[in-house]
Formats: sequence, structure tokens, C-alpha cells
Amino acid sequence: MITDTEIKTKGMQILSDYLGDVEAERFIALIQREPFDYTKWHQEQDDSMTIEELSEHAMALRKKLEQTTK
Repeated sequence: MITDTEIKTKGMQILSDYLGDVEAERFIALIQREPFDYTKWHQEQDDSMTIEELSEHAMALRKKLEQTTK
């Protein structure tokens, strides 16, 4: 099991890698400003999309992010 500090560090690195530093900071600010129940959100996402749709959405987002970082 990793420490809370390691989770925070890895999380910020992932956000920065995929969103860029500015957007990662904006994401954190949004999460802190608005109440957010990840578990509820995740359950709602699972109910509204099939696995295939979720996978297609994730692949499209990844492709878009890769294109914007080139």
C-alpha cells in the first residue's frame, strides 16, 4: 500500500501529463469548489454506458489528448 503523499504526487503527475499544468490546477480547483461524490458519479456512469461505449469514449479522449500535446 502506498502513502497518501505518494497517491497525491502520482495523481498530480498523471493530471499534468494528460491535461497540462494549467488545466490540472483548474481541475483541482473545480473539485475543491464543488461538492463531488466520486462513488455516485462512477455508479451513474456505469449505468449510462456499456463497456464498449466507455472504452470508445476513453480511447477517443486519449487520442485527442495525444494530438493536443504534440
